[in-house]
Amino acid sequence: MQNFFDLKPMSYVNGTIYLPGSKSISNRVLLIASMAKGTTYLTNLLDSHDTQYMLNALKTLGINYNLSDNKTTCCIKGIGQSFNLSQSYSLYLGNAGTAIRPLLAALSLNNNNIYFNGDDRMHERPIKDLIDALKQGGAVIEYEKNIGYPPIRTKGGFVGGSITLNSNISSQFLTALLISSPLASKDTTIYIKKSLISKPYIDITLNLIKSFGVNITHDSYNIFYIKGNQEYITPGEYIIEGDASSASYFLAAAAIKGGRVKVVGVGKKSIQGDINFAHILEKMGAKIFWEDYSITCVHNTLTSIDLDMNHIPDSAMTIAIVALFSKGTTIIRNIYNWRVKETDRLSAMTKELRKVGAIVKEGKDFLSISPPKIFKYSNIETYNDHRIAMCFSLISLSGIGVKILNPDCVSKTFPNYFKNFLSICHN
Repeated sequence: MQNFFDLKPMSYVNGTIYLPGSKSISNRVLLIASMAKGTTYLTNLLDSHDTQYMLNALKTLGINYNLSDNKTTCCIKGIGQSFNLSQSYSLYLGNAGTAIRPLLAALSLNNNNIYFNGDDRMHERPIKDLIDALKQGGAVIEYEKNIGYPPIRTKGGFVGGSITLNSNISSQFLTALLISSPLASKDTTIYIKKSLISKPYIDITLNLIKSFGVNITHDSYNIFYIKGNQEYITPGEYIIEGDASSASYFLAAAAIKGGRVKVVGVGKKSIQGDINFAHILEKMGAKIFWEDYSITCVHNTLTSIDLDMNHIPDSAMTIAIVALFSKGTTIIRNIYNWRVKETDRLSAMTKELRKVGAIVKEGKDFLSISPPKIFKYSNIETYNDHRIAMCFSLISLSGIGVKILNPDCVSKTFPNYFKNFLSICHN
């Protein structure tokens, strides 16, 4: 594994980027297609560590699929029902939250006996709220080590019913329940306790579920109503959008140092909330041009912003870097869930931003960032977090270089990130 990537100072960015498939959509649609009636042809599937963990798990569970040589087209033969397994299995899912959470809910249906395991960071990421909700619906789930965290074992038993979910830690808990509940034996009503975070990710889930023939209704995201004993039916072909979170780095590069950069794969018709990143760039001064399936950003003078970014927590990290190139102090609010991601992103971003010269105030759920008087060349620790590695590549647009430690961590969602980034950069 390469230990570092030294980025030279870049004086200009310009070009077009074809985005890899969305991680959020890829892992959701792989699971739904595997339980659907019929064969589903997926195109623009993301090839990354997280999707590989999902595919490996599905293969272990007996799902038949054919993956193209470039791993971006997948033909899945659905089983037409929920998983009902005659033997126990062990699933290793690395640090893929988008795999372990929906798989746990799906495999808690029927009398499945499944052990879920992951890497060290996965064993620090909370899952108690999801488990509490599944237990309300009849599931039998045991903690194998520390209460509230993987590794865990489900012994099945989820039938639906009336469930109260605490969903202020991760929207993936609700996503997991929404995917599984239509296949439960009873109707399910989910009452949201505390505030639901990252609502746009729930819209992705509802949109995908609808594509496979199931409708779920809700009252302003506070109560969700799901009919039981339904079946997913394949739409035949499903084209996966480009990853909107990944688009943020290239759009930000244009805003900071363009030139003009066009990202292809997301646009006006996208179902991902992270396209709102482009609206925030526009508020900061960048020029944005929208098409149905592409977004173009053109450089302009940037000014600071003070915003609640709970709805786009992943691409909000990119705004923290854009803040370094903006006039004034930027405040990113309501981002407590950064602390339970691939690393504690609030603490990590604070430390690394200060290394390059930024003035940073870290709160429990916010960051206040003022630009450096002078940018400093730094070795950026990535904490094995793909988004930190990708964010800090933008420091190379400051007139100094930057050294990214453990750059291969981008393989979690975007293995070819640095190659793509350098394709639009000019010295």
